[in-house]
Amino acid sequence: MTRLADAAGVALAAAREASELVMRVYAKPFQVEYKGHDDPVTRADRESNTLLCARLAHAFPGVPIVAEESDPKTYADFARADAAWFVDPLDGTREFVACNGEFAVMIGLAEAAHAVLGVIVAPAWNRAFVGIVGEGAWEVAADGSRAPIRVSSRSSLAGASLAVSRSRTSAALAAAVQAMGAAPPTAHGSSGLKAALVATGAHDAYVQSGPAGMRWDACSSEALVLAAGGAFTDVDGASLDYKATDIVNARGLVATNGHIHRAIIEALRG
Repeated sequence: MTRLADAAGVALAAAREASELVMRVYAKPFQVEYKGHDDPVTRADRESNTLLCARLAHAFPGVPIVAEESDPKTYADFARADAAWFVDPLDGTREFVACNGEFAVMIGLAEAAHAVLGVIVAPAWNRAFVGIVGEGAWEVAADGSRAPIRVSSRSSLAGASLAVSRSRTSAALAAAVQAMGAAPPTAHGSSGLKAALVATGAHDAYVQSGPAGMRWDACSSEALVLAAGGAFTDVDGASLDYKATDIVNARGLVATNGHIHRAIIEALRG
């Protein structure tokens, strides 16, 4: 077993534990607060964040944890470290609030500025995914058994299946997708779930042309898609830098099966 496989086991166990917590909150009426305009947060976000950070800090002392609900002061020097965890304790809070089941617990690990490990657990779907770049990607059942996952083999944009954001899809993106000759896009919540759908071959690509959250929305997603044989960049075709002190995904995200990646980037450029 590799070192990253050991880390994946710890991260998956933590994500499953956090998912159980999230579902306990989900099962009963809960309060919704707002950190900013259209930026909801719930007790599930905060309690999941606390649990995940505690588990990772205990297992990997000294490794920075860049987590959405943590005080930024706790990870202020992450860019100086050789490795860092990127944690979204509840990706898709809008969907959680809407009670449509499209949310996930996400843990990613970056080394030398690159995503290398991703764990995405979809509590309401009862599905869990693990990807280790260079080693493979799997869907992991509750009993621990693993089934390999792989991106699709489609090589043309014609009829391609694209996933887009349920809450952040612009008219310009919809028009660009139509111009590509792809099938009408399917809207989903949670960037992690859209990435998982690409990694499993259920969709050929996930495209978000505008601002696409933060690095904790991307790290686990990128690792899973890459591990499953796909490609993951911003809309300019540039790799994400996980050592950058600016952790906003300002130039969008494009996750594909790899075969149609360049074509989508070129189409988005107009």
